[in-house]
Amino acid sequence: MEDIIPMKVIARMRSDFPTKFGIPRQSGLVEELRSRVVFAPEYRNPEALRGLEGFSHIWLIWQFSQAVREGWSPTVRPPRLGGNERMGVFATRSPFRPNPVGLSCVRLVEIVRKPELELVVAGADLMDGTPVLDIKPYVPYADCRPEAVGGFAASGGGGTLRVACPAELLGRVPQGKQEALLGVLGRDPRPPYQNDPSRVYGMAFAGVEVRFRVCEGVLTVVDIA
Repeated sequence: MEDIIPMKVIARMRSDFPTKFGIPRQSGLVEELRSRVVFAPEYRNPEALRGLEGFSHIWLIWQFSQAVREGWSPTVRPPRLGGNERMGVFATRSPFRPNPVGLSCVRLVEIVRKPELELVVAGADLMDGTPVLDIKPYVPYADCRPEAVGGFAASGGGGTLRVACPAELLGRVPQGKQEALLGVLGRDPRPPYQNDPSRVYGMAFAGVEVRFRVCEGVLTVVDIA
């Protein structure tokens, strides 16, 4: 009989990404992004956060809520490798796992206690509404490993692009969100195996729809609605 361990959703993420497309591939890649971890009513106890203000970064443990499925596969196709080569699921950060659990290191910007208990964080890679299962402090002496080897993911968080966005279009993005959007676009939100210079991509961000194309290392924003 398979063991089942119950988990509780202690909070929900509130971010500018209503869908998966465009979310940075790892946490910490776009420092300008701001998100909120809003605690569920039964966990809105300020005592649970006593001492957290002394830490600069925290770990978020969360559920890939859009990837919950029956069954699992021992191998997956990482987008980083073009989607054509299989790797063991435990050698990847694929959302398609026996337990769809994610782990993100984010910078703690602020602890807000009223009107609701929440954490403002920078650099999160979570979709809006993502269930948060636990929060732990990042402890530098134990969590930082400069000598670590990154395997097939050693090359960093993907390519970077030069972003060309007319000021008129950028002005349609809510105030305080423009730099975050430019940072997300510069990290190339396309799937790594797509490289059609004529294709126009659409990405929802902070209440607007951003349309862009990419050619020869330049991402050009063609519309923001």
